[in-house]
Amino acid sequence: MKIKGNRSLSSRLWLDRQVNDPYIKLAQREGYRSRAAFKLMEADDKYHLIENAKCIIDLGAAPGGWSQVLAQRSPADAKIAAIDLLPFHPIEKVRQFCGDFENFQSAVTDYLEQKADLVVSDMAPSTIGHAQTDHLRIMNLAESAYSFAENTLKTGGAFIAKIFQGGKEKSFAEMLKNDFQKVCFFKPKSSRNLSSEIYIVATGFQKCN
Repeated sequence: MKIKGNRSLSSRLWLDRQVNDPYIKLAQREGYRSRAAFKLMEADDKYHLIENAKCIIDLGAAPGGWSQVLAQRSPADAKIAAIDLLPFHPIEKVRQFCGDFENFQSAVTDYLEQKADLVVSDMAPSTIGHAQTDHLRIMNLAESAYSFAENTLKTGGAFIAKIFQGGKEKSFAEMLKNDFQKVCFFKPKSSRNLSSEIYIVATGFQKCN
């Protein structure tokens, strides 16, 4: 199906991708709030991040696609703290915190009553279409997400965050290797082929905090 009408070329291309994207259709059919849910499923299938995680923090959680997966795949008694500037429709097992995630460290740890087994971040800044600028912006956001994670993760915990390729991801990975037993990059099949989006997955947190 092609979108026609009096729109800019970039708008038409974006709409075409939305209409024809098989993961958007699959998300709608299976009741997920975003296609991004499949990216976390793929990462979890490969790295087994969620099944034993009883305390989880979801950064940039709206509209709730990742929180849905976390709620479905975590233990029945798990606690999930979801943080975003925007609220979303409630999900069982998920407690929402609305605002800037950097302001919620104490509130989240009080809610979880212990440090987290897993911190996930699918956050991305508003893009401007300039690849290097967008890369630097998301890397700064990923570094802020990790600053939050290193103060809230328990020993042995895991961290996953979205980034864009562009050069700085290598130094970020080296930094994480100081604090985790294993760090790697992961490109889900559900991520668009032409996108520079990848995920960094770090497991076995071993930093004393």
